[in-house]
Amino acid sequence: MRKAFIMQAAAALMLTASHNTLAAEEKAQPMNAVGPVVAEDHAALLASDDPQLAANKRLVYDMYRIVLQAGLAGRAHEFVTENYVQHNPNAAQGLDGLIEYVRSTRPEREIKEKLELPLIQLIAEGNYVMTSFVRPEKDAKGETYYSTWFDLYRIENGKVAEHWDPMLKSDPRIDPNDKKL
Repeated sequence: MRKAFIMQAAAALMLTASHNTLAAEEKAQPMNAVGPVVAEDHAALLASDDPQLAANKRLVYDMYRIVLQAGLAGRAHEFVTENYVQHNPNAAQGLDGLIEYVRSTRPEREIKEKLELPLIQLIAEGNYVMTSFVRPEKDAKGETYYSTWFDLYRIENGKVAEHWDPMLKSDPRIDPNDKKL
């Protein structure tokens, strides 16, 4: 019962905060659009004293670089489990769901040695790896502002088994590679 109460209270707070944020945006004065600092040294982000954490980071980095950045959906099986659990409400479950999402949202491109999206951090703990990227957006007036996009991946037996991000069902399916600085 307490858990249900806490969840209801959290939902009410989020709804109120969302409403207040929208109202504040309508009244807000223009402000400077300053993006977070982007990591230049990706090798340093991939490093870890723990070989398993380093391997998990490299797996996610290479999956992002080859499948999500280069759009090579046909190589997803190298990085992702067959029964992949997807928490993005705009993509279907399983490896096939990821492949379809990638094919429908981006062209195939050359594989780059480094992620071109503005990567802020790559963090690993246990079987989880989190990425954070700067995401330039436009407000209602067409002015650029910066947000931060987070993805969380769960690793199982050397492959990505589960993914979370903040995508809403109402958000359009996008190619994040269009969100470069």
